[in-house]
Amino acid sequence: MTTTGLPGDIRLTLGGPQSLGTEGYRLTVTAVNVDISAKAEAGLFYGVQTLRQLLPAKIEAKTVQSGPWTVKAVTVQDTPRYAWRGAMLDVARHFFPVPQVEQYIDLMSMYKMNTLHLHLSDNDGWRIDIKSWPRLARYGGSTDASRGPGGFYTQDDYTAIVRYAASRHVTIVPEIDTPGHVTAALASYAPLNCDGVAPPLLNPGWSSLCVPLDITYKWLDDVIGELAAITPGDYIDIGGDEAVNTSAADYKYFVNRVQAIVTAHGKKLMGWHQVEAADLAGSAVADYWGTAGSKDDEALAKVAQNRGNKLVLSPADKVYLDMKYDASTPIGQDWAGYNSVRDSYDWDPATFVPGVADDVAGVEAPLWTDVFPNWDDVQFMAFPRLPGIAEIGWSAQRTHSWDDYRVRLAAQGPRWDVLGVKYFRSPEVPW
Repeated sequence: MTTTGLPGDIRLTLGGPQSLGTEGYRLTVTAVNVDISAKAEAGLFYGVQTLRQLLPAKIEAKTVQSGPWTVKAVTVQDTPRYAWRGAMLDVARHFFPVPQVEQYIDLMSMYKMNTLHLHLSDNDGWRIDIKSWPRLARYGGSTDASRGPGGFYTQDDYTAIVRYAASRHVTIVPEIDTPGHVTAALASYAPLNCDGVAPPLLNPGWSSLCVPLDITYKWLDDVIGELAAITPGDYIDIGGDEAVNTSAADYKYFVNRVQAIVTAHGKKLMGWHQVEAADLAGSAVADYWGTAGSKDDEALAKVAQNRGNKLVLSPADKVYLDMKYDASTPIGQDWAGYNSVRDSYDWDPATFVPGVADDVAGVEAPLWTDVFPNWDDVQFMAFPRLPGIAEIGWSAQRTHSWDDYRVRLAAQGPRWDVLGVKYFRSPEVPW
């Protein structure tokens, strides 16, 4: 057992009971001191986040603030509902530099989220330097969805993000979207095209890798190999969504072959739930983005269940953060409908897809940046919805109450004001 003292009679004790697991904690506040105990370091971190919420919003300030600060006497013993509590940030459509990604990690970990899925490549841009294929980032990453200058992460940049995330108990899951959404790659290297001719950057329409070509898999082996070497987490995400220019037979062959590449580099495959059309190993994870009642998508979820593949729930009509809050929202999309603050909070991952409750690994909130070139836009769409999705992932369903939550959410507004977060002041919330 290890005990660490902090200023203000705050004690952190590592060596709590087995029942707390790797992320649970026990927080006790008395008239004398604050005690946080946990079995593992992640639990101590989450206990500190709860204590942080009990302190005044001015604790978030970057300058010294006046006291005294008091916390009411309380005892909390807390463990998460789901092991996977994630957010997905699309840096491919529009590029965001390292400090902004780190800020996103700060904000999501503040609400006990532990996974950041980075969408690193798409039609509009390639965002990670691959040393064996340098034109991917330098040419394929030279623009974005707004025809701006784009940008990319060096491998040192990416490693810095991974380390920063780990310091906040967040695991990075990198995604290289294939076999569709690949215009940036096809434009960078002509030999990846079936006809040997590179399309222009930002070429309109659907794209597809050339499945029969051996160079496709040599290229992917290099890309996945370099990415796996600098990614300590278990998963490499291969995308797999909206491969409309790839035949069903080619798609299955492609995913099976890429799965072997991922496995050969010591990683497990993750992909959007369409990858279940292939012959996935039981260790694979499918990210389910289907909307309520979508029978074709639910059928693939059943396939995942039968194989033993875990499902991460990211339903577009609940947690896609690029969807508008309502008809008056000045930015955003609406193809999956409007996702109000209540819509994003008031649902249950265990029942959203009928019959697969035991196979749900957790939740993930994607934020696609097709129409968001500015960081203020990203924050405005993520907040105040992201904390509610975090609570869905952490807290037991029986504890969820919209009427209670909306009041607690309102109390976060002053905290975000101090942090400088641009957020939507939803009329659903009593700010």
